[in-house]
Parts: sequence; C-alpha cells; structure tokens
Amino acid sequence: MESRLRVQGQPIQPMLVTFPYGLFVCATIFDLADVVGGPAFLGEVGYWTCVAALVAAGLSTVAGMVDLWDATGGRTRRTKITFNLVNAAMAGLFLLTCLGRAQSPQRGASGIVLAIELVALGVGGVGVWLGSRLLRQFEAGRADASSIGALADVAGSTRAG
Repeated sequence: MESRLRVQGQPIQPMLVTFPYGLFVCATIFDLADVVGGPAFLGEVGYWTCVAALVAAGLSTVAGMVDLWDATGGRTRRTKITFNLVNAAMAGLFLLTCLGRAQSPQRGASGIVLAIELVALGVGGVGVWLGSRLLRQFEAGRADASSIGALADVAGSTRAG
C-alpha cells in the first residue's frame, strides 16, 4: 500500500480508520442497550458516539483520498477505491441514522435505527477485509524492498557483485 501520509514508514489511513470503526461499534452497542430497555441516556450517548465516529470517518476519508492521488493503476488501485467506497457507504448509513435522530429531544434509538446500524457494520466488515488485503500488499512490497537484492541497487553499496 503506497501512501504519501506515513508515520515511521507506516501508512496513516489504516491507523485512522480504526477510530470510526471502533466508535461505530460502540454507538451500536449503546443503541442496542437503549432499544432493549436500558436507561434513556444510552440512546443519547450512542448518538454522540456516532457523531464522533462520523468526524473520524471524515478524517480517514481525507487520508484515503490523499493516498489515492498517487496510487498506481491495477489491482491495488481498484482495491483502494473499493475500500474507500465501502467505508463511505458505512459512514453514509450511520449519517442517515444520525440525521433521523437529530430532531428528537432524547435522540434515542429505535429498532429501525438499530437495524440500519447493524447493516452498516456488516458493510464495514467488508471494509475491514479490504483493508487487511491492502496491508498484506503493503507488507509484501516492504519485504521485497528490504531484501538483500534491493540493497545492491543502492548507490555506494559495498556488496560485492
């Protein structure tokens, strides 16, 4: 996975994407507790957790777009595009649930909201699979670049040929 945005040689988008995923899961758990009869404040906590996840998803999407800017063609580029579209679809479904709840005073969840969130998490599962595929491609590329043969190409190498 080529990336312009890196921290210590590692692409930053896979690091960023964990925040919205984790927050979306937490929001769904809070909403599930609200729907099954937990205290009413759990629905509001779920709503605000979902809002925080949407902000994190926006940051992750920006990082993904920067990475796509210089991506080479082929399978890796298609996987990156699909990964970003899947993440956007998941965030879009959660955005719909937030918009539907924004006007209610308690911002509580309903069965329909919970169902949409569960579908969104299923879509997010596809995103996790695609992200792991991209990271495996990145790691394979790093292993090739750090091999002994790659060191011979470095100018000034002391390796005898």
